[in-house]
Amino acid sequence: MLNGSIRGRPRHALAALALGLAALLPAVAGATSEVLQAADKVLVVKSEHRLYLLRGGQPFKSYRVAFGLNPSGHKEREGDYRTPEGSYLLDGRNSQSDYFLSIHVSYPNEQDMQHARRNRWKPGGSIMIHGLPNLPRKSSEYYHTADWTDGCIALTNDDMLEVWLLTHTNTPIEIRP
Repeated sequence: MLNGSIRGRPRHALAALALGLAALLPAVAGATSEVLQAADKVLVVKSEHRLYLLRGGQPFKSYRVAFGLNPSGHKEREGDYRTPEGSYLLDGRNSQSDYFLSIHVSYPNEQDMQHARRNRWKPGGSIMIHGLPNLPRKSSEYYHTADWTDGCIALTNDDMLEVWLLTHTNTPIEIRP
């Protein structure tokens, strides 16, 4: 796990593999077009610890997720370890993050900014959907059973790869309590 590697593989090689798989999607799509169609919305239900990929308002994939260390309630400010609640967009992707792939959530929105200004707080930011840390500091069991992020939405690496491949930039995401 030294020098940015995961299980003996350089992390850039894993990111390249993920992007290579994404490039293969059009070639495979003819045989399995229903399976490989992208989500038109992402729904996260914090009380269920679930992320759902939706198409036409119906879930077609579901994943267990972890949240911030203080998962109850809406994110209000920087450093509160909460995951935001509300409507946002998946507005950016990073294949070279400190976690196995990451997709940026457009928090804070205007309402979040106004709330933070009224209270003279910094709203925070850098909320992502991501996989596990490239350099884990805890046991695998910890990451699979605890809320451990600073406010992000975390999945296993296998699940993160699927979400990466089945979403596009500017896909809406709704995060419910």
